[in-house]
Amino acid sequence: VQLQAFGGGLVQPGGSLRLSCAASGFTFNRSWMYWVRQAPGNEREFVAAINWSGGGTYYAHSVKGRFTISRDNVKNTVDLQMNSLKPEDTAVYYCAAKIFHPSTSQENYDYWGQGTEVTVSS
Repeated sequence: VQLQAFGGGLVQPGGSLRLSCAASGFTFNRSWMYWVRQAPGNEREFVAAINWSGGGTYYAHSVKGRFTISRDNVKNTVDLQMNSLKPEDTAVYYCAAKIFHPSTSQENYDYWGQGTEVTVSS
């Protein structure tokens, strides 16, 4: 099983970044996919989720309207388009998978990627 996130970097406030996560080794098209982030000194927090088909998406209040999660079940990838970035979006972003059924608890996620760092600063 592998979840490899990439696309992070340094961006100015108001800018955009697109994160991608490539998945392999498990039933991707029957997995809910998540983006979770952890800022320095903080606990991990939920950012966004997407259901099997991509027809259902869910966002944390802090990113709703600015971030968009999407998936490609042919390429086995899940993306996070981040617009209007703020300094408080600075964090390591992780993708995660939950087989078959969603969960509101990160402890129940089945697989995690290694994270990609996003820094929003002028």
